[in-house]
Amino acid sequence: MLDHVFISVSDIDRSIAFYEATLAPLGIVHAHDYEGNDGPPGHPDLKGFGANGRVFFWLREGVVEGRAAHVGFVADGISEVDAAFAAAMTAGASEIHPPGAQLHYDPRYYAAQVRDLDGYSLEFVYKEWQH
Repeated sequence: MLDHVFISVSDIDRSIAFYEATLAPLGIVHAHDYEGNDGPPGHPDLKGFGANGRVFFWLREGVVEGRAAHVGFVADGISEVDAAFAAAMTAGASEIHPPGAQLHYDPRYYAAQVRDLDGYSLEFVYKEWQH
């Protein structure tokens, strides 16, 4: 199980606004900011997102390699996948694939996928057998 992921973004304020809007339907919120100067030398400033008392998705300003990462976010149902997709599109994402069953994986795998403002691939996923 993963504990956390950092991604570098080109404009931290723009990305914070994008992820606040996009992740809200999943119950994921902008939860904590970490000032890098509080850590070891060279530690970046981080903007953290999480849910249920855990901060697990972090943004840092820096060099973007958007096509190098794909992040899947758990949804608690089909309606959450649909809502996160709609929120992401409204916030400026580009569509990779709209919400629907991903039959190539499993008929109970329902997901949508977008590219964020820096080109990262984001997937909102509901896997019926995991709930």
